[in-house]
Amino acid sequence: MSRPLLAALASLALSACSVLPATEIQRLEDLRYSPDDWAQVLYADVYLPPPGQDTGARPAALVVHGGGWQRRDRSDMEATARQLAAAGLVAINIDYRFAPEHPFPAQLHDLQQAMAWIHRQAASWRIDTRRIIGVGYSSGGHLVSLLGVIGEGHPLDRPYGGEHARLAGVLTGGTPTDLFKFADGRLVVEFLGGTRAEVPQRYRLASPYHQLGDSAPPFFLFHGSLDTLVPRDHAADFHAALRARGIPSRLHYQPLRGHFLGFLTRGPAIAAGIDFLSDAWGNGEAPPVDAARSR
Repeated sequence: MSRPLLAALASLALSACSVLPATEIQRLEDLRYSPDDWAQVLYADVYLPPPGQDTGARPAALVVHGGGWQRRDRSDMEATARQLAAAGLVAINIDYRFAPEHPFPAQLHDLQQAMAWIHRQAASWRIDTRRIIGVGYSSGGHLVSLLGVIGEGHPLDRPYGGEHARLAGVLTGGTPTDLFKFADGRLVVEFLGGTRAEVPQRYRLASPYHQLGDSAPPFFLFHGSLDTLVPRDHAADFHAALRARGIPSRLHYQPLRGHFLGFLTRGPAIAAGIDFLSDAWGNGEAPPVDAARSR
């Protein structure tokens, strides 16, 4: 792809996000969220909505970047975090540990620690802890989707999960939902520590599709119609499984987009996801967060 085309796509992506000027959104940079005894120091950037007349508690979003579980950083999701903040959510954009040095479930444990940290800071940032959603793309979408389907009694809910780790909604794009669908490529094998034949239970445990029970928060899934890196059946099959269980879900296809172009032009899909989750909650009220979610 040519440099001029890449530049044009990047410009399109930024304009599509329709964020407010930086001066109206307060950004708190490089805040440590990991505990003192954690294997790696982890940081987050927090984006606070523009000041307004509303002084009540606000919804929040845990924002998680992609990169095949082993590269990139939270700067990839800055535009999305700003878009969420412009829409009135407190956006917490985090880093997490990478495979293969830190194989699964280390990344999920990082998200659970981030959720505990958000709850501790909720009063300072005026966060309604009943309305925390997960937002991610690609491997980041996988992690927030998995977090979203985990409930009490699930093997991944301990030792770092619990009530604080429950999400009230999930908004993801280009999301791997069934890791069995991949050939034994390097990224998934290094993430899970083996092939499908070697560690099948780990593939099942790490797949949101296989861990979905009868209770989960509303899901908004968006996916490039031409995505070959994460084929569209990941979204279609997961959406169908959610709907079959009576869980609110919407699947939005991005026409004529592959995996990377879908990410670069994600702004309109993020906006549609925010609207969908707001409607699913009803009049801005949080849905009941079911602490008894099971597989």
